[in-house]
Amino acid sequence: MMLTKQDVEILQLLQRDATLSTGAIADKVNLSQSPCWRRINRMEQQGLVRGRVALLDRSALGMDIVVFATINLTSTGRQNLLEFEQDIVRYPEVIECYTMTGIWDYMLKIVTRDIRHFEDFVRNTLTASPAIRELHSHMAVTEIKNTTELPLQSQL
Repeated sequence: MMLTKQDVEILQLLQRDATLSTGAIADKVNLSQSPCWRRINRMEQQGLVRGRVALLDRSALGMDIVVFATINLTSTGRQNLLEFEQDIVRYPEVIECYTMTGIWDYMLKIVTRDIRHFEDFVRNTLTASPAIRELHSHMAVTEIKNTTELPLQSQL
C-alpha cells in the first residue's frame, strides 16, 4: 500500500493523540478538513487504523507488576496450539501473546497489581493448563521505554 507523506503525517498525529479533531489534523498537515476526513476514513476502511483508545496509566491504577513469560507446550500439534491460544485470550492479565521462533513456543506479557496476584495467576490459571510443559517468568524491574507509536518514517 502506497502512503503519501500526508497520510503518514496523519497517522503519526492520530497515534500520538486520537482525540484530535479532523480540523486540527487538517491544519497540521496543510489540508482542508474534507479531504483530510476522506483520507482518515479511507485509512480506517483499509484497516490501517483499527480503533481509537485511551491509554491508561498502569502504575496510577496500581498495576505494578510486569512479567514476560516464555512458554513451551507439551505438544505443538495444531489442536494443542489452538486450545492454548483460545485459553490465553480469555485471561485479562495477559495483555500480549506472541508465537516465537527458537526455543520457546510463546511469549506473554502479563500485568498484575502485585506479586501475590501474579503468583496466584501462574499457579491457579496458567500452570493449571495441561497444555503447558514449561514456563519461565522474567520480571520487569525498570521501564525504560513503552510506546504504542509505530515507526512510520520507514513508510515514506
